[in-house]
Amino acid sequence: MSEESNRRVKEAEMQMLKEHILRTFLSIEARQRLANIRIVKPELAKTVEDYIVAMASQGRIRGQLSDEYIKQLLLALQKPKREFKINFR
Repeated sequence: MSEESNRRVKEAEMQMLKEHILRTFLSIEARQRLANIRIVKPELAKTVEDYIVAMASQGRIRGQLSDEYIKQLLLALQKPKREFKINFR
């Protein structure tokens, strides 16, 4: 096999493992919210997914994560919007 084939196989295996972890540790509502976020902000969804996979691989997740937990995680990970103040003279 070529290096390209090996790389594709490894990427596919990693994606399957990631999907398995997300199915295992996320409730149905949480998975749906993450899917909706993936449509609008794929980079934010990837960050959340990577965070959940890292927590699961470290054994820091007990049971399923709820939709409410995903909401809190999304709020914590989103960059705060900058407020601009315009003064008229």
